[in-house]
Order: sequence, then structure tokens, then C-alpha cells
Amino acid sequence: MPEFLSRQRWWITRVLLLPLHLFVFAIITFLLLRLVPGDPVASVLGPNYTQAAYLTMQRALGLDGSVWSQLGRYIVEILHLDFGSSIQTGRAVMSEMGTRLPGTLELAVQGLFFTVLLSLVLSYVAVFHPKTVLARIVLVYSRAAGALPEFVLAVWALFVFFTVLHVAPAPLGRLSTDLPTQTVITGFPFLDTLIQGYTAGAISMAAHLVLPIAVMAIASSAVVIKVLVSSLQGAIQDPATAFRITTGSGRRATVLSVYRRAAPAVVTLVGQMFGYLVGGTIVLESLFGFAGLGSYAVKAVLSTDYPAIQGFLLVVAGITLIVYMIVDLAVMTVDPRRRPGSVGSN
Repeated sequence: MPEFLSRQRWWITRVLLLPLHLFVFAIITFLLLRLVPGDPVASVLGPNYTQAAYLTMQRALGLDGSVWSQLGRYIVEILHLDFGSSIQTGRAVMSEMGTRLPGTLELAVQGLFFTVLLSLVLSYVAVFHPKTVLARIVLVYSRAAGALPEFVLAVWALFVFFTVLHVAPAPLGRLSTDLPTQTVITGFPFLDTLIQGYTAGAISMAAHLVLPIAVMAIASSAVVIKVLVSSLQGAIQDPATAFRITTGSGRRATVLSVYRRAAPAVVTLVGQMFGYLVGGTIVLESLFGFAGLGSYAVKAVLSTDYPAIQGFLLVVAGITLIVYMIVDLAVMTVDPRRRPGSVGSN
């Protein structure tokens, strides 16, 4: 048994550390929020309140006692998966997050999918057809990685395609206002329209998703292309590629081999990018009128809604850490040399 645990330590350690990381993040978030100016109790009561009413509301919101006693209650609550109730709405934060989270995750996954697809196509052009005009444009574009923030591209896209050209739907949600809302099955809006065969809804939702997904793909693909082109060029110069060519391996097999050897660095980057895209959807949801975690987080911040802010940050951190862990384990599974203690590992 000890020998088995020793061999599997490379993934067991990472899985066991995940709850600890979330626990530390929850404590840090709680303490930092208490430093933010604003009084949520006064925000709920309004300007005209008595001291007795203030103390009663403070106790009802769980904000009475010292910071450390509040922290103790908060830790007990999150261990029971209870994020408390929103100060503004009075509803359970976990319930509200469960309603809004699927739409945000769906948008982030769609953005990541098209980011990867665009990066694969353009990197192929840049590396395997380097003398074309498109290849030169791709290389220039990749060098500008991160130069165009998502919100800038989103505002520009809305102005051009909605305000000027009138080819994009109004940024008032995922679905046209004249169509009935789709039945909730999985909670993922676009997927639900497909499952129930709601054709008109699926077409309308796809039209509303074009601009935000395009913005995410254009803003994020530059850095992926930059890393992928560099990795592909290194893989092409690898002796394994020369061996395949000299032994008469077909072009398709050779290209796939080059991409496979270039994959680890890109897989790691894409996994890290998912957390960035989840954060980026917050801005995009606000700009395009999507009801997701974005609008929920903005309202929570404006009203100093501690439970809602804490729940939002903890859920986003949890999703990001889980994705990072999965990517880390996937890379070490594909390439065992990257496991701690393996020959050639850093």
C-alpha cells in the first residue's frame, strides 16, 4: 500500500490540496471584504433608522460580534455548503448561484472552444504556409497578444454591428423578447433549447451569442497562437519529425505528430485561460444583457452584499482551481516526465 501511494502521489497530493486552497481563499476573501468601505446594514435600512433597528438587522444578517466570531460562523456555514442569504434579495446565495452559473459556464466553454478552434487553424497557416500573406498577418496578430481587452472589442462590436450596420440583435439578453423563454432542463440556456427542439429559440440564441463569442475568441486567441506557433516550430525541429519524414510518413500523420508534441504547453495555457474567460464573461454579460453571474456580481458589489460577493468569489475560485487541477493532471498523464520526481522533471 505505501508503495502504491508513493507511485500515485503525483495526483493524490493535488486532489487533497484543492479543499485546502479553497479554504485559505475563503478566509482571505472574508477578511479583505471587511476592509471594503460601506455598511451593508445601513444600505438595507436606508437613511432613517433607529439604533435598535440597526442592531436587529445586524444580528439578522450575521454581522454582529467581532470579525473573528463572524469568520467562525462563516467557516461553519461553508463547510455545510451554505453561503448564507443575499442581503438585497433575501434568497439563498447557493440557490441564486445555481440558477445563474450554468449560463455563465456555457458562455465561457463556447468562447474557449472557438478560441482553440481559431488558434489551431491560424497556427497551421502560420507554421505550414509561412510565405502567405495570411501567415504574416497571423504572426503580427499573435505578437499583439493581450493588446485588445474584451470590453473594448465588445463595445466596438456593438457599435459597428448593432448601432451602425443593424445586423446584430439588440443586446437585451440571450433570447429575442418576442419569443417565449425556453423550458429549464439542464440550466444551460442554449443546450436546453436544443434538447427540447425549440428551433426558433436556438436560432435566436445563436444569433445573440455570435458577437460575445467572437469577442472572446479574438481577444484570447492571440496568446494561444503565439505559444502554439512557438511550440510547433520547436516540434518541427525535433528529431522525431525528421525521422517520420525520412521513413516516408504521410503529411497528415506528420502534422498530427507535430501537434501532439506541441500540445502540453498549449493545454496548460488553455486550462489557465478558462478561469480568465469565466471572469471575462462577467463584463460581457453586462454589456450584452445576459442574466448570469456577471450581473449578479455587479449588483452585489454595488450594494456591499457580503454573502453574495463571498459566494460568487468562492464559486469562481473553485471552478478555476478544479480546471487547473484537471489540466495539470491531464498534462502529467500524457507526459509522465512532467510528474514530480520523474526523470527530466523540474
